[in-house]
Amino acid sequence: MKITVQREELHRKLSDIQNIVEKKNTMPILNHFLLTAEKAGSYITATDLETALKEPIALEVLEEGKVCIPAKKLFEIVREMDGEITIEATEKQWVRVKAGKSVFRLAGLSDEEFPVWPSITASGDTDEVQIESGLLREIIEKTLYAAGESDTRYVLNGLLFHLRQDGRLTVVGTDGHRLALSHKTIPVSLQEEKKLIVSRKSISELRRFLVDAATPVRIIMGKSHLLFSLESVEFLSRLIEGTYPNYEQVLPAGNAKIATLGKDALMKALRRVSIMSKERSSAVKVEVDGSNMIVSASNPDIGEAKDEIAMTYTGDAMALAFNARYLLDALSAMENETVVLKMNEPLSPVLLLEENKDDYKCVVMPMRV
Repeated sequence: MKITVQREELHRKLSDIQNIVEKKNTMPILNHFLLTAEKAGSYITATDLETALKEPIALEVLEEGKVCIPAKKLFEIVREMDGEITIEATEKQWVRVKAGKSVFRLAGLSDEEFPVWPSITASGDTDEVQIESGLLREIIEKTLYAAGESDTRYVLNGLLFHLRQDGRLTVVGTDGHRLALSHKTIPVSLQEEKKLIVSRKSISELRRFLVDAATPVRIIMGKSHLLFSLESVEFLSRLIEGTYPNYEQVLPAGNAKIATLGKDALMKALRRVSIMSKERSSAVKVEVDGSNMIVSASNPDIGEAKDEIAMTYTGDAMALAFNARYLLDALSAMENETVVLKMNEPLSPVLLLEENKDDYKCVVMPMRV
């Protein structure tokens, strides 16, 4: 194999896969990406066995071929190069990288060692839906922050995509302490209702490709994989096996103590006051009564802070404690200037909503103080 490629093109494509290639040395092939150079079309493929990305790359093919190249090391080399780069692979899997007077020789691996891309095309065994890139990105940004990161309950380390046959799409993220839920309606033609759990890492990487809001994204659902196809990029994720918690039971129904207030005012108060909270828990106290909400925090080693926000409130006076970061994450994902907090008891789940909107809901568990 022998190709030439512009430094900017190669650098951009290598940066796309850096978070996907496996950093650990359990399987050396996963530290590599597969470069496929063909005159009919060239592309790079990277995987960690849970997430895989196949992306086209613009290059001049002098000799067709395939080779696996260390992803991180080539990225570091290309970052320091200029102009046109020539990459040549020999039969013994040595890869020669040249730009100007600079020459590198890298040990590659055979393309035969690279994991096979699972076959998941639209067929009788699969379902397919289509959604606009901008809408999918909005849904992800409103739910991903609430998903678990390294929870022992593995299903919580992903987002639930719940698709009903009437076109209702519900995406849910939860780590057991908070929950974020987004409802949308999209055109579908499903054989049956689907509940798919997609890993947090896969969704986080996919989000970076959802740049052009109008680009349609095809979502093809197989038995064990989900394929996101947007223009010429294919993004594959292995589904997480298991049963996701019943999110509908988590949404509190009888919270009659309702506070309505400005989102920005609440966020500013939480940021100010949490400076004085204990770093690990970010605990703040929230007191509601009459037309004022008082947000406070205290740390015996540092001091204390208090802020006051105007609101409208129906219900008895009450004091709750929260992890300020959980509230800030939920509020940051909201678009309306006015938000609603529906409360019940000091240790009962609190429902956060945007005023006059019901397609986005957040639940936050208070803390004990």
